[in-house]
Amino acid sequence: MISRRDICVAAIACAATAGAFALADQAQVMGSTVFDWNAIAARPTETGSVRSFCKARTATLDELEIHVTTLDPGKSPHPPHRHPNEELVIVRQGTVEAFENGEWKRVGPGSVIFSASNQLHGLRNVGSEPAIYHVINWKSPATSEPMQH
Repeated sequence: MISRRDICVAAIACAATAGAFALADQAQVMGSTVFDWNAIAARPTETGSVRSFCKARTATLDELEIHVTTLDPGKSPHPPHRHPNEELVIVRQGTVEAFENGEWKRVGPGSVIFSASNQLHGLRNVGSEPAIYHVINWKSPATSEPMQH
């Protein structure tokens, strides 16, 4: 026979276990921080290199990802694609063409490229020097599910 005490102990154990799993599933929230360019190593890629600064949850975003890509002349990091998260690219150096709204547009240093959720977009280095650009993308509670290709 199961006593009332056994039921209470089991309920408390279940609640504690569920709470532990909930906490373990929650990624640490990134607070205010400074990323030192010189402290972030560049990792070689097939098309140049990348410096990854963060990929973390924040107080208002499910995920904030920031990296800087160096793209060799004549290269593209990948074919035009789409994803549910929104993305901001800030060109630091070089000349790139950005595929947005069905057309390629040539831009240079200081230019900003915004790719909306699930919109086809792409980038390629059309200059004679490496192109360097900062990429900031985010997922919020409003970010949709990936579209079927």
